[in-house]
Amino acid sequence: MTIRTRKFLGTIALLMLVAVWSLLGMAVAQMPWLANSGLLQAIFYVVAGMGWVLPAMPIVSWMARPDLQR
Repeated sequence: MTIRTRKFLGTIALLMLVAVWSLLGMAVAQMPWLANSGLLQAIFYVVAGMGWVLPAMPIVSWMARPDLQR
């Protein structure tokens, strides 16, 4: 697979990851036990805001791999 194809597929995967992550984050943020506590909300938003980076790292690493020589 060429690097151009990997970047295209990786971009689609990253967009899907961010969309699903944000929808799940919004759903969890509305739960009563979280919505009623300012401290828990602050912790949640920091973790949720930075948490998508961990699943994105393997995708970006795969996208940046060089082409195989034939």
